[in-house]
Amino acid sequence: TTHISLLLNLLRVSVAKIHQFYEKVFRVKPVLDEHVTLIKDLAKSIEVDFWSPENAEQVTAGTDVDIRVPAIYLDLVYTMLQQSEMEHEVLIEDVQRAVDGQADTGPSPRAHSYTKYNTWSVIESWIDSIASSNANLVSKQSIGNTYEGRTMTILKLGKKSSSSKPAIFLDCGIHAREWISPAFCQWFVNEALTTYGSDAQMTSLLDQMDVFVLPVFNVDGYHYTHTNNRMWRKTRSRKSGSSCIGADPNRNFDAGWCTLGASSNPCSDTYCGATPESEIEVKNVANFIRKNKSVIKAYLTIHSYSQLLLFPYSYTYDLAATHNELMSIAEGASSALRSLYGTRYTSGPGATTIYPAAGGSDDWAYDLGVKYSFTFELRDTGRYGFLLPESQIKPTCEETMLAVKYIAAYVQKNLY
Repeated sequence: TTHISLLLNLLRVSVAKIHQFYEKVFRVKPVLDEHVTLIKDLAKSIEVDFWSPENAEQVTAGTDVDIRVPAIYLDLVYTMLQQSEMEHEVLIEDVQRAVDGQADTGPSPRAHSYTKYNTWSVIESWIDSIASSNANLVSKQSIGNTYEGRTMTILKLGKKSSSSKPAIFLDCGIHAREWISPAFCQWFVNEALTTYGSDAQMTSLLDQMDVFVLPVFNVDGYHYTHTNNRMWRKTRSRKSGSSCIGADPNRNFDAGWCTLGASSNPCSDTYCGATPESEIEVKNVANFIRKNKSVIKAYLTIHSYSQLLLFPYSYTYDLAATHNELMSIAEGASSALRSLYGTRYTSGPGATTIYPAAGGSDDWAYDLGVKYSFTFELRDTGRYGFLLPESQIKPTCEETMLAVKYIAAYVQKNLY
């Protein structure tokens, strides 16, 4: 492999940052330790965007690796794959075409739509109108501002009550490029409001409990994926001493912070941040959950992609104290989800089901005492990855709704 590293050295050139993606997404299948080493070396030498797992450290033999490769490195990567005889396939032939092809249901209207990927400004006005037109069931509250000064707003869904009610916390859009995630939070809110009074389960849920919904967690990053770079993942914070921007909000919570599956390099996509809760968005959410700890009984966070329903722990291989209960809820929720379109989800603790990753919001909430803590990784399994077409928003949200309602019903029956 020495001639490969020679090639790599020759190719250490900086790429002009025009975000036109003439690139491919490969799925490579490392089966030998030397394959793993090769992928890690490649990642050190050129700009490779890890789609799954989330960074080079998490690559292991026997697990597929999805990577996005810039056009100028394609020849190099093909050469490396051929010489190493590593099995591989091309998942996305032309990333730019897939980016353009997301809107496969026609051009995006300026108006809000539940079956489109809405921009932040459209979501923001949707939040205002949803709250004002459903005053009997919805109130909105700001939990603070983002790094770039945008407002983080929580929608509180539930029948108004004079006494405090137990609650479920749901957030979407921790990672900017996972566009299907905020789409689900919007869908959930709409579904709750339109079926309240007719659907017995939803009515009972909102009568007895509140649901706090944060439609977009990483607002700055989400906005940036619509204006500058569709593949952005992190926040948009700046740190003195580095020209690289942002930290991974899902590595920035105070749960085994920066020990496993996270990076202390500010340029990494899984940078854990300068300190736990260094990212203002994370601090705002953590403060809200701490403040409402006595009422919050469940924490649900929505990501993509992989079709997984995960629960603690991710920062350790140790099983959670309530592992068996969490596993049975996850299995029940997955089978509810599967009942609609046959979509298969895998359930389990984060560390063993995908890979160890410290500083995640679900582990943090669980350790805080929120007993029912789950992370969804929505569709798909890599055909489109983060670039899931808009035609899949409706079926994805419909089936995910069944899983979320299953968990909510369980929590409602098992309050503590």
